Amino acid sequence: MRTAKKMGVKSVAVYSEADRNSMHVAMADEAYCIGPAPSQQSYLAMEKILQVAKVSAAQPGINPDVRKRLGEAAVKAAKAVNYVGAGTVEFIMDSQHNFYFMEMNTRLQVEHPVTEMITGTDLVEWQLRVAAGEKIPLRQEEILLRGHAFEARIYAEDPNNNFMPGAGPLLHLSTPPPDRFTRIETGVRQGDEVSVHYDPMIAKLVVWAEDRQAALRKLRYSLHQYNIVGLSTNIDFLLSLSGHPQFEAGNVHTNFIPQHHDELFPTKKATPYEVMCQAALGLILKEKMLTDAFREQSDDKFSPFASSTGRRINICYTRKLSLLDGENTAEGLGFVLIKAFNFQIQDKRFLISGEMLKEGDSLYLRSSVNGTVCKAKLVILDNTIYLFFPEGSAQIGLPVPKYLSAVSSVGGQSGAVAPMTGTVEKVFVKAGDKVQIGDPLMVMIAMKMEVSDI
Repeated sequence: MRTAKKMGVKSVAVYSEADRNSMHVAMADEAYCIGPAPSQQSYLAMEKILQVAKVSAAQPGINPDVRKRLGEAAVKAAKAVNYVGAGTVEFIMDSQHNFYFMEMNTRLQVEHPVTEMITGTDLVEWQLRVAAGEKIPLRQEEILLRGHAFEARIYAEDPNNNFMPGAGPLLHLSTPPPDRFTRIETGVRQGDEVSVHYDPMIAKLVVWAEDRQAALRKLRYSLHQYNIVGLSTNIDFLLSLSGHPQFEAGNVHTNFIPQHHDELFPTKKATPYEVMCQAALGLILKEKMLTDAFREQSDDKFSPFASSTGRRINICYTRKLSLLDGENTAEGLGFVLIKAFNFQIQDKRFLISGEMLKEGDSLYLRSSVNGTVCKAKLVILDNTIYLFFPEGSAQIGLPVPKYLSAVSSVGGQSGAVAPMTGTVEKVFVKAGDKVQIGDPLMVMIAMKMEVSDI
C-alpha cells in the first residue's frame, strides 16, 4: 500500500469484522467489510472478494481519455456557433462511457464550484479578467485535478410530496462553518423569505477531500450541521441519498431514486422516549432561562412571577407535559428534584438532567437521560421543539390549548387546497358550469412549475 500510494495508485482493502480497526484498513483508500471473523466466511470467500473488486472499480468518474474527448467535443460545439466566452456544454453518459450531447449554456453552471474545488481555480475571476481583455490564465494542459468534491443543493421542497417546491420564512438558519474545504454559496439569511416567484434553492453546499469516500463523509457531516426551521427542505433526503450503499459504491444513474425509493423514503419511526425526555427538558430549561431574564429586570427579585420552578413548601411539585410526535401524543409526568427531573412516560421512568449552552447565535442542550449524555442544538418556535443531533434531528410538537385552537379555526373555509404556494394563471370555468372528472379547472404557476387542477 505504501508503494501504491507513492505511485499515485489507489488501494482497496477487504477486512473481516474482527479486523475493522486494523492497520491495513486505515491505510487503504477504500475498505470493504466482507464478513465475520472466520476466514471461510470472509477472506477465503472468493465470491465476496470478486464482488468488492467489481464494486470498487465502478467509481463514478471518467478516465483521462474520455475526459479529453469530452473537452474536445465541447470546444467543437462552441466553435460551431462562433461562441466566445465562458460556457457549459452538457452531455449524458452511459455505463460504457459513451456520451451524448444534451445542451449548451452560455454561462457558468450551478455546479461550477466543483470544478473550482478540484482545480484550485476561480472561474468567475477568469471571466472578469477575459472580459477586461486579459488572456486566460492557464492552458488546458496546465490545469491539474486534485481530490474529489461534492455539491449538494439545499432546496425548500418536500421530497415526501413528489419534491413539491415550497416557500416561506427561514425562521432559523444555521450552517456548517465555511473553510477551505467547505464552501457555502447562498443568497439568504435567517429571517429572509424563500419567495414563490423564483427557484426555491436556499444554498449550495460544496465540500472537498482527498478522495471520494472522504468527501462523501464530509458531505454527510456538513449536512447534519445544516439546520433550517420554518419550511420543508430536502436535507434529510440528501442524507438518505448520500448514505445509501449503492450511492457510496458509485452505482449512480438517472433511475436511481425510483429504483431505491423504499430505502430513500423510509417509513417514519416513532420518536424514542429518550428524545421526548430531552425535548421536555429543553422546554423546561428554556422557560427557566426566560423567567431568569425577567427576574433580572424585575424590581422584586423574590416575586413568585420571577420563578418557573413551581416549588412549594412541603409539597412535591409535579408537572404534566403533553408532547406530540406527529399525530401521536405522549403524556409525561415530571417530578422536580434538586438538580434533575424524574420523568415518566407511560410505564417507563427516566432520570434527566442538563443545562443550556450558548454557542454563537445558537442554543444547545447538554443532557443526561438515565446516564446517557448527549448534546443537541435546540430551537423552540411557536408550538414546536426542534432538536438537531450529530446523527439526525427530531421535531416534537406542543398541543395548542382548546381555547386557542378554536379561535384559529374560525374563518376556515371548505374547498380545494393548493398543493403549493403559487399564482392562479388561468381559469377555465365559471360558476354554474358543468364539469366532468378529469376536466381542467385552472392552472397554477410557481417557481418554473405549472400545475393543472382538475
